[in-house]
Amino acid sequence: MTRLLRPSRRAVLAGGAAFATTLAMPAISRAAQRPVFTHGVQSGDVDTASGMIWTRTDRPARVAVEVSTTESFANARKLAPLNALPESDFAVKRLIDGLPSDQDIFYRFTAMDLSDVNAVSEPLVGRFRTAPASRRSVRFAWSGDTAGQGWGIDDEGMRTYATMTRHEPDFFIHSGDTIYADGPMKDEVEKDGQVIWKNTVLIDEKRKVAETLDEFRGQWKYNMMDEHVLAMNASVPTFFQWDDHEVVNNWSDSKDLMSDDRYSEKSVHVLQARAGRAFHEMTPLRITPAEPGRVYRKISYGPMLDVFFLDLRSYRGPNGPAMEDEMTPASRVLGAEQIAWLKRELAQSQATWKVIASDMPIGVIVWDNWSEQAGAEAVANGDDGPAKGRELEIADLLRFIKSAGIKNTVWFTADVHYTAAHHYSPDRAQFQDFEPFWEFVSGPLHAGTFGPNAMDMTFGPEVRFVKAPEEGQGVNLPPSDGLQFFGLVDIDGATQQMTVRLMDRDDVELWKTTLDPVV
Repeated sequence: MTRLLRPSRRAVLAGGAAFATTLAMPAISRAAQRPVFTHGVQSGDVDTASGMIWTRTDRPARVAVEVSTTESFANARKLAPLNALPESDFAVKRLIDGLPSDQDIFYRFTAMDLSDVNAVSEPLVGRFRTAPASRRSVRFAWSGDTAGQGWGIDDEGMRTYATMTRHEPDFFIHSGDTIYADGPMKDEVEKDGQVIWKNTVLIDEKRKVAETLDEFRGQWKYNMMDEHVLAMNASVPTFFQWDDHEVVNNWSDSKDLMSDDRYSEKSVHVLQARAGRAFHEMTPLRITPAEPGRVYRKISYGPMLDVFFLDLRSYRGPNGPAMEDEMTPASRVLGAEQIAWLKRELAQSQATWKVIASDMPIGVIVWDNWSEQAGAEAVANGDDGPAKGRELEIADLLRFIKSAGIKNTVWFTADVHYTAAHHYSPDRAQFQDFEPFWEFVSGPLHAGTFGPNAMDMTFGPEVRFVKAPEEGQGVNLPPSDGLQFFGLVDIDGATQQMTVRLMDRDDVELWKTTLDPVV
């Protein structure tokens, strides 16, 4: 019997609880059971004709893949099988292409035990919809920050994921901090002598910082033990980015861990390599052959939308003052090659809207050392003056967008654990050679809530809306306090207007605006 996680866009999760039960079951003799898909299915990086799909088995297995445009799998296309092996922690993924545009696509996995051809799993099905080749309305969601600051899976689970899924987005942008490899969890969290949170689901890999490859993999598997995450993964493609917590807080190549007693592995390069491998193994991210492991990329989602995914983490110089007046390797945050790629792709884009998905905000001040409020961790350096340090790369990019006549760029980001709408204008800025633009911030999905942060006026941001802890509420508020956020974006197929809504996990619309395209 075929089991569907989400048989239609309007159906509720069928089988998610069974997955959670399977994950919690004691070990059973392999001879007495068939292969099991342990962490559901995922899809991602979907365009008009293709998409990535992913799953994981509990043992070495040959995984058969079928693709169909109908839920019944009539006339399904059978693809070459995949081998789930220990080298990839039994995770498999592949690109399925040659698909019709603007079409519901069903994909089905079946696993055969490599050591016993008669041991075959139950089939497991996921779905996604390809991007349109002509103008039709498009909806996507975005947010960031999952399972951070000690807040894990409680009795309610990661409920923001369920709220987003009910809106049936075409895809979801996870803007980074997809895991918290450096954030150990406890069974209970106390405040003022009272238990305020219970992590009812917890695994050993979450009880310490991740150092080994298996521990990084475990961080990903933990998130997929949540029934709401499983349900969303089965029906909504996720476009993943990464930031710092996929490796260690505020990392760059110069990160020094010698004084951090939590780590026996002191090399940030070793941790980065292991974290990067786990990131690509456990997500349905397209691999760029020219640079294996690359995270920045473009996804074209029909004639109205191109999404440019940035990586502000992998190519940066060291965190610190970064106050150079001229561009140097130390002042880079995107890197020369990524900047050249982004300029080229923006200039070539024919889409109405150019969404720049950034893992960190532009004007929000994020300190590397919060206790001393010193050192730039993000782009802004906090001096409100002319562009310096990392701001130079952003200034160069904004100047190029203006001079090349590139219209309708909008920035979406997360990272700071609150939600906000920022409008940037040269009329308020120290650096003025750019056209006005918007930056929308959302998150956390399921992590501690902080903020709001101060803004740096180099690029003239104006805070049009912000929702964060109020004075006296404190910091690192748990998800149960309700300050968990995501955003929804609707692009109208007829008018091509973009409507952005900032939402909370209870599905309350906090703020919205509608942007008219410049044609």
